[in-house]
Amino acid sequence: MTDNPHPLDRLTAAEMREARGILADAGLITPATRFPALALIEPDRDTVFAFQPGDPIDRKVGAVLLNTETGQVQAVTVSVTERRVLATREVDVSTEGQPSITGEEFELVGKIVKADPDWLAALAKRGIDDVELVCVCPLSAGNFADPEEHGKRMLRCLSFNRSEEGDLPWAHPIDGLVAYVDVIEQRVTKIIDNAMFPVPAESGNFGSDERRTTLRPIEIHQPEGPSFTVEGDLIQWQNWTLRVGFNAREGLVLHQLAFDDRPVLHRASIAEMVVPYGDPSPVRYWQNYFDSGEYNLGQQANSLELGCDCLGEIHYFDADLPDDLGEPQTRRNVICLHEEDFGVLWKHSDIFTGMHETRRARRLVVSFFATVGNYDYGFYWYLYLDGTIELEAKATGIVFTGAHPDGDYPWGTKIAPGLAAPNHQHLFCARLDMTIDGRTNAVDEEEVRRIPTGPDNPYGNAITRQITRLHNESDASRLADNTVGRAWRVSNPSSLNRLGSPVGYTLIPQGLPPLVASGDSVIAARAAFATRHLWVTQYHADERYPAGELINQNPGGAGLPAWQQANRNIDDEQIVLWHTFGLTHFPRTEDWPVMPVDRCGFTLRPTGFLDRNPTLDV
Repeated sequence: MTDNPHPLDRLTAAEMREARGILADAGLITPATRFPALALIEPDRDTVFAFQPGDPIDRKVGAVLLNTETGQVQAVTVSVTERRVLATREVDVSTEGQPSITGEEFELVGKIVKADPDWLAALAKRGIDDVELVCVCPLSAGNFADPEEHGKRMLRCLSFNRSEEGDLPWAHPIDGLVAYVDVIEQRVTKIIDNAMFPVPAESGNFGSDERRTTLRPIEIHQPEGPSFTVEGDLIQWQNWTLRVGFNAREGLVLHQLAFDDRPVLHRASIAEMVVPYGDPSPVRYWQNYFDSGEYNLGQQANSLELGCDCLGEIHYFDADLPDDLGEPQTRRNVICLHEEDFGVLWKHSDIFTGMHETRRARRLVVSFFATVGNYDYGFYWYLYLDGTIELEAKATGIVFTGAHPDGDYPWGTKIAPGLAAPNHQHLFCARLDMTIDGRTNAVDEEEVRRIPTGPDNPYGNAITRQITRLHNESDASRLADNTVGRAWRVSNPSSLNRLGSPVGYTLIPQGLPPLVASGDSVIAARAAFATRHLWVTQYHADERYPAGELINQNPGGAGLPAWQQANRNIDDEQIVLWHTFGLTHFPRTEDWPVMPVDRCGFTLRPTGFLDRNPTLDV
């Protein structure tokens, strides 16, 4: 804890050890126990709003315990403050889903598959005899209602060959072959040997052997230091204040964002993301990955490097993250904080007075990067001088590969000789706990309204808009529509600006396609959040993840579709916005062997929140 502890301070290494010790003293840890989850249970809104410096703080930790011998799963709540277990619950993995995949399991699965005689025979049939050069890629299994997998902890494994040690394997998929693995029983339950494809031979290695010499250096100097201050997890910059958080599941979290000391967002995070693939073949139909709920996105965070990941006057935050045994491990330089120039803020050259005025924009950047298997994701929160908030997600890394069959292959792109990259999506869900100038807010859907030529519009040039209040949760699962500029304004009916209108912020979506898979597909049931661009729910402290608490092998229907059934009021209530955005990726030859960054995101822009341009004094 910091010298001035706050209820939202990140969980420390000492607190993790304390929580683990409490669990051990309670007899809940055995040599077979692993920790797919160990995280701070953040206090609810009311507790945080009521907190005053010096108040006592009850620090609670939630843990998910997996017995690797029996497959038993327990969800446990611990009070570190009171040094006791508060609650223990047995998880029914067959109906609720499995905990996330552990790092230990990634290593274990390769050994299991490489010892299976049927898998070895399939390699031999393909002329592959050096098993040590084969990389087995453990992948989340999904849930396809297979009776043989009911209640089992499963992974599915595709494999890649290498020509030598150090060779990047992604260029050499051993296609047509997949192994299903029960990780508790530690055995291969099924081999799918569907087709024989030549293993692509062309190297996919890349690196620093060839570098252009024509780019001159760009250097960023702030001789007087940055304009922000940091005290523990509290950041202050210009008119903004906020707290940073970080956990193994979501990664970076922003708390208590306020502009001019007026609250805007209580909490903001990427609560889930899903990567559904579009190849329906017997070997690949199951490829759908939830990078937060199945793989613990924050756990995969990179240690960032100055001059490569971050440029300028940087403040780094380290993160304490639990390992599989529940022991804290410190990851260096996980969060990057800096400010950067962003071009023209405002400008005018007046034809009557001769005035020429220009101001330059600047933004505060809070970011982290995570690597999940073949893909690398950067998440960049931008705060602007004029009160605007943006989130930009950056996707890079290596596209997932397969062999390209002769002839037509509508499910992907040929990116190298004999090598294909399947079509897929990257869909992110931002959880935005709104507090626009207070605790209760409302949401209006706003869009352009086209007025036909007539008595009220004799010349056909009228421009107006249609505003629709969203009253209940059943009203509030919405799709974007760029043809009418659809956006959602979050306002506070109890707080009026000087012109008498409710203050607000507008969520402006990019409006790219949501989930493309058929509405009756397994992935549409498991990732229902991704079928809509917007959901609005009444705030509940336990509703944190849009596809439910346990995603791995969850049968579907959890999270937002389940909560929406209550059809709670969202008009002038404590509300949460869930915004789905992302990319539909038809791979290109330019994406190989490493993909240039592709970007997506959204904007939250003040709309009547301020009485005039707040940057006149810049």
